[in-house]
Amino acid sequence: MAGKLNEKAKQLIGSKAFATLSTVDPDGGPQVSPLWIDMDGDDLLVNTARGRTKARNIERDPRVGICIVDPQNPYAGCVALRGTVVDITTDGADEHIDHLASKYLGVETYPNRQAGEVRLKVRIRVDRVAMQPE
Repeated sequence: MAGKLNEKAKQLIGSKAFATLSTVDPDGGPQVSPLWIDMDGDDLLVNTARGRTKARNIERDPRVGICIVDPQNPYAGCVALRGTVVDITTDGADEHIDHLASKYLGVETYPNRQAGEVRLKVRIRVDRVAMQPE
């Protein structure tokens, strides 16, 4: 059963707070990346480029963890999420990274695009939501 995002989680995801995504490396160890985050209903959306470690990891093992700390009050707690990647697509991925660049940087186009880069839009179903402190 999918976890439902509570209001605090939705507020943090809707803000400019960075998320930290944890994926599973081939040897079973954790791989952690800070990134921009978005949501579509109760699903999370993130964006990466084909070939990056996090992209390879989620293509092999869809289990992820995400932590978001409130930058306005980091001592008030955070939201920690466990989820499953349910879709990885190039469809709409360029538009999505531009949307995230607008949200986080206030620009119309993502300024760090590399020549030949293939963007991926990643949809994550939330399986569990935990607030710290509870």
